[in-house]
Amino acid sequence: MFRSARLKLTLFYLAILVAMSLTLTLSLRLLAQHEYNRSNDAQYGRFNRYLISYPWNADEFSVRPEVMFGRIQSSEEQVVNQRLNHDLLMINLFALVVGGALSYWFAGRTLKPIEEAHELQARFASDASHELRTPLASMRVENEVFLRQPSFTEGEAREQIESNLEEVQRLENLANNLLALTHYDNVALEMKPVAIESAAKEAVEHARATGDMKKVHWNMVAHPAVVRAHYESLVQLIGILLDNAIKYGPEKGEVTIEGVRNSTGYVLRIIDQGNGIAEEDLPYIFDRLYRGDKSRTAKVGGYGLGLALARQIARANHAVLSAENRDGGACFELQLELAKDEKH
Repeated sequence: MFRSARLKLTLFYLAILVAMSLTLTLSLRLLAQHEYNRSNDAQYGRFNRYLISYPWNADEFSVRPEVMFGRIQSSEEQVVNQRLNHDLLMINLFALVVGGALSYWFAGRTLKPIEEAHELQARFASDASHELRTPLASMRVENEVFLRQPSFTEGEAREQIESNLEEVQRLENLANNLLALTHYDNVALEMKPVAIESAAKEAVEHARATGDMKKVHWNMVAHPAVVRAHYESLVQLIGILLDNAIKYGPEKGEVTIEGVRNSTGYVLRIIDQGNGIAEEDLPYIFDRLYRGDKSRTAKVGGYGLGLALARQIARANHAVLSAENRDGGACFELQLELAKDEKH
């Protein structure tokens, strides 16, 4: 599909280049012809003035001088036109060959982001379909097996319903995350001055219940500052990073929230004491539905949408989210803009 599109786009670009080349060479041809005719007219005028000043003798010439001069001009014009036409033809052929190569290259450059987006969308649709089918298939199998029983107690029925509700909750979470991704893809957030310390503390409070289950120790060393952001989405973004740190951190581990000013704004870092991120996974962890080490991710569950959503929220807040490994654990760094009053 993209090969055909590239060919069509190449022909379109080439047609534009050839049209421009023909227009330019035709204009040059007409201009050169005009200048040549003007030069001939000037020479003929000077020749006539010469004849008036010095009358010709019929015995000296077998042909009238003006006729001879006209023949010379005609011969020269023929030679000049042939050479000019040849040169202009070579220019157009050069433009056709070089323009074809450049058109093919530019067509590839033009279609590359579209092709990458199409591949990402296709992979996303495939992965999303797989994630949707998994809980549905699980519910169907469980219910079919349960209904084959000749009889069941109220407790068994309750247990089955609770299992179904768990799968429904998984589907609901997946749907909500997909909707959130779409929302932040298209929304224009209202940016206001936000106290980063306040947003971080609220995110920690939301994550505290999950952290307490693993007896996580919180270490906040964020320097106070006012950034330009959307408060609710910023709290959600920090919460996603904290949830990720809790999931992949060890039991009774420490999650550090540190923030400092730098030359470009304010940097907020979320650091855990887990096993870090595999080097081969680092370039892809923010891709939608991407999950790295299967043995590691299987233990914590999820769909691989959290970090993708975090990146979308960061972009909506005109911020930059990146990840690296530090001291064996994972470090997520959020670069935010300082509010106007905070800039020096």
